[in-house]
Amino acid sequence: MIGTSHELCTMPLPDHHRDMEDYGKGVARWCPGCGGHSILAAVQRVCKDMQYPPEKTVCVSGIGCSSRFPHYMGTYGFHGLHGRAFPVACGVKFRRPDLNVFVITGDGDCCSIGAGHWVHAIRYNMKMVALLFDNGIYGLTKKQTSPTSPLGTHSNTHPGGSVLPPINPLQTTLGFANVSFVAQTTDWNPAHLYATIRKAADHPGLAFVRIVQRCPVFMRDLYGDIASNPDELIYLSHEKGINVKPGVAKTFKNVLAHDPTNIHKAREYAEITDGIPIGLFYQNIENSRYDDYGAYNMGMSNKVKQNAMEDMLDQYTIRNSIT
Repeated sequence: MIGTSHELCTMPLPDHHRDMEDYGKGVARWCPGCGGHSILAAVQRVCKDMQYPPEKTVCVSGIGCSSRFPHYMGTYGFHGLHGRAFPVACGVKFRRPDLNVFVITGDGDCCSIGAGHWVHAIRYNMKMVALLFDNGIYGLTKKQTSPTSPLGTHSNTHPGGSVLPPINPLQTTLGFANVSFVAQTTDWNPAHLYATIRKAADHPGLAFVRIVQRCPVFMRDLYGDIASNPDELIYLSHEKGINVKPGVAKTFKNVLAHDPTNIHKAREYAEITDGIPIGLFYQNIENSRYDDYGAYNMGMSNKVKQNAMEDMLDQYTIRNSIT
């Protein structure tokens, strides 16, 4: 017999089981009642349930209330410039496809100054989770109209009411080339919020999640009544969609069957205005991913890379020919 009786009775144990505390850092300094608190808790829970190593996880943000997020995660973080969360995250993922990347952006950060990067990040379809905190206002700079502010919103930039119709982030994203995952949830339904981010984390490409978020200070009237009335939510139901426990599913009075492989229906349902549709609008796991191109030489040593670079530069060397 090989080994002692003691050795035969032992079981291999994981090196370390991570708890929620392993993904938290500091005290979140959002206003009381801000939806950011519930989103933070959901992301930390997803990281815990998937046992993401904190040293292999990166949260990238731009500028805004939402972009404080990396400061509250016990992972690596990058608090970037306004509207530049996507290019930073894409750069990280392209050269380090082994990392778990979360992009945190707001409706102003993503849909205004960062709109050009939003388009191409969706097209690149690198594996990451992009969370759009959409409260319909610029909160950090104290109440200016954002691209998703409803028509007629009174703000410091439009005291008489905004005059242009808002961008629909779902409809817009569904129109981008190579889009592969679009979902919507709310900050005040924690079960669906968690299930949505968990589903997004499993997606092989870029998972874009719009989170309808409350701002109790500057936009308290936008979702205040809706958040207290569960009948305002429309649950997109499908076996391939975002599934919650049966007890939670029963709480939704309005249920709409939707196959998330049907992009045409996804675009139609993204236009629903008599309620807030939540669930998976579209998913395509077959789309090409640009980070696959950045991973091909991950195993090369520094010496091999240096030699390859020198060989490339040698092709452009100008040599004098003396006859």
